[in-house]
Amino acid sequence: MRILLTIIALFLIKTSTAQSAKEYKSWNPETATIKVIEGQAWPDKVKDFYDRLPAAAEKTVNKSVWALSKNSAGLQLRFQTNADEIIVKYTVAGPMQMWHMPSTGVSGIDLYSKNIDGQLQWAAGKYSFGDTVVVRFINLPTSDQHVNNREYMMYLPLYNSVKWMEITVPASSVFKSLPVRRDKPIVVYGTSIAQGGCASRSGLAWPAILGRKLDRPMINLGFSGAGKLEAPLLDLIATIDATLYVLDCLPNLVSGIFTSGEIKKRIVDAVLLLQAKSPAVPILLADHAGYTDEGMNALRRKEYQDVNNAFKKTFDSLVTAGYKNIYRLSKEAIQQDIETMVDGVHPNDIGMMRYADAYNKKIREILQEPTGNISTTQPISQRRDANTYDWQTRHNQVMQLNQSQQPEIVLIGNSITHFWGGQPASPRVNGANAWKKYFEKLNLVNMGFGWDRIENVLWRIYHGELDNIAPKQIVLMIGTNNLQYNTDAEIVTGLQFLIAAIQARQPAAHILLMGIFPRRNMEERVAKINQQIAQIKAGNKLTYADAGSLFLKQHKINESLFSDGLHPNEAGYDLLGNFIIKQLGKNR
Repeated sequence: MRILLTIIALFLIKTSTAQSAKEYKSWNPETATIKVIEGQAWPDKVKDFYDRLPAAAEKTVNKSVWALSKNSAGLQLRFQTNADEIIVKYTVAGPMQMWHMPSTGVSGIDLYSKNIDGQLQWAAGKYSFGDTVVVRFINLPTSDQHVNNREYMMYLPLYNSVKWMEITVPASSVFKSLPVRRDKPIVVYGTSIAQGGCASRSGLAWPAILGRKLDRPMINLGFSGAGKLEAPLLDLIATIDATLYVLDCLPNLVSGIFTSGEIKKRIVDAVLLLQAKSPAVPILLADHAGYTDEGMNALRRKEYQDVNNAFKKTFDSLVTAGYKNIYRLSKEAIQQDIETMVDGVHPNDIGMMRYADAYNKKIREILQEPTGNISTTQPISQRRDANTYDWQTRHNQVMQLNQSQQPEIVLIGNSITHFWGGQPASPRVNGANAWKKYFEKLNLVNMGFGWDRIENVLWRIYHGELDNIAPKQIVLMIGTNNLQYNTDAEIVTGLQFLIAAIQARQPAAHILLMGIFPRRNMEERVAKINQQIAQIKAGNKLTYADAGSLFLKQHKINESLFSDGLHPNEAGYDLLGNFIIKQLGKNR
């Protein structure tokens, strides 16, 4: 009888387990109808889906470069999901690890999530290395504050070639692949160090770290032992519509292999070739960062010192000859030491961070994108209103509208501006009649984004929303969303920082700086901070104006002018539109 009961119990357990088995669905990036591989400069011209160089390059670049271009260094996928579990399966063509670099760096993937406030978080996966690599991420959060999904970016292997890949999530979850970002990339041409040797994870190669710090797409053209400033590859690089070219090839051009004359020739040829084809793109050239065993190896010390001396003389001669838009990153700025490399040549994770920090500082100088020590001075994206509109998509729409329209007036702000009206069109319009009455006939673009804070506007300015246009007037209405997170001093400092960024890009435009609008239960604080904002000085192209009194009744907001104590209704927008038009008229 006991045996029979045991058999029945086991049967019931097995049946119950089968009935409750989790169902899954999978996505293969090769089936996507949009471009999804970020970090790929020639997505329509590659031979195999995860290649870094176009197919035609096989006939022009040397064999080592072509073979290494099959490695997926720097490539990444972006997606959104509310899955609590993500399983990544893929096959690779080469060895899983190297003697000085772990399998997680050579052949592993790396998963990061960006929360709705733009802050990055990292997810740990459990690996199973075999003919098919399987990485499982479990117990993941399914939402992000009030937004019902998470955004992810996944770096592909640094030193292996992906043949096939599939991302699997529970069948009941939402999964959406994201298109590559439209920002012009930073292009890195370098050696094994740039490719990622010897990072412990693919997201810890210095170009990947740098891409996260700058929040920009990166093209990693690092080739192990084969970054030698060769013309066929430079010809290809010059065809990329880039924000910046980085040339970090000196570790493969050391003395004993190349003469100082040949080093000089390759550097000069590289600069001339790139500037001839893309004269507006800055070029940043880097010193050899040295060897961490130089104290014990005089020959290696001489190698990097010789190549750095040849480079510095060459760089100085180019500057003296009048070449513009070229920059140098010094060995001293990179700051490697005896604790930062694996084998005296290739950085460990600390060394990779040293590279990324040095590049970040220098590139921010070149691109005029400084950051401060408080949140209001640190550019960052957001997607807090993801259930209503897509922040990144609206950013792209603003860029496209600027190209076609060339606005004379720009309104920059948060949801109060965003949901007023105009173009780019908003899914929600609260002041259509007032917009039509005051602004419809003007050549104006609405750069208001719902939920934006000062630091989010700073990101948008740094990422091109004021580039290649020449507005006569800019209306800035931002800061109310910072009230719950920042002190008055931080808000004022952030506004000063933001105004400087705007003026750096639009020095001829007149800026109308609006005081923060009154809001329910914050009337007194808003009045006090506006007194400080009114004292901001930034030359004769800046005017301050405060429309707050229009919205107050006995020192409290006039509820009849608001829809929710913060956003004006149609009557409120009418008052605001009339006020702004009069202010703009004064500054013509």
